[in-house]
Amino acid sequence: MIQSEENVPPVPQGKYIPASRVGDLIFTSGMTPRHKGVLIQTGKVSTEEPLHIYRKAVRLAVSNALNAINNILNEDEKLNQIVALNVYVNAQENFQAHSGLADFASEYLYEQLGQNGIGSRAAIGVASLPGNAPIEIQITAVCTKY
Repeated sequence: MIQSEENVPPVPQGKYIPASRVGDLIFTSGMTPRHKGVLIQTGKVSTEEPLHIYRKAVRLAVSNALNAINNILNEDEKLNQIVALNVYVNAQENFQAHSGLADFASEYLYEQLGQNGIGSRAAIGVASLPGNAPIEIQITAVCTKY
């Protein structure tokens, strides 16, 4: 099992589950940078701020997604491969560095899983996110038996 930064199961903020699966494929719900259900950062991602101020929030959101995956694995399974990473950015209209924020998520997944942490990726700017979160992460992964 992958050890995440927070190792705290994500708390659903509505009527959904943090992750679901079909066979060996696991799909996470969108994960925001919440610690024990509380957002650690809010607001639109600004062109006036350096990207690194969002690094902790991105890493927490992707950590929450990994925790959701780990919580749905059976005892004889492990996370094998990240298939897809979707990074939603609550961005100001003129913001264009979406991929820079997505790099923080990819970096974290690589630290945790090595090359298996790198899959296809989309970095998408949106008008808003739940709770005014700056970032939301969704992962599709494959698990295998030991």
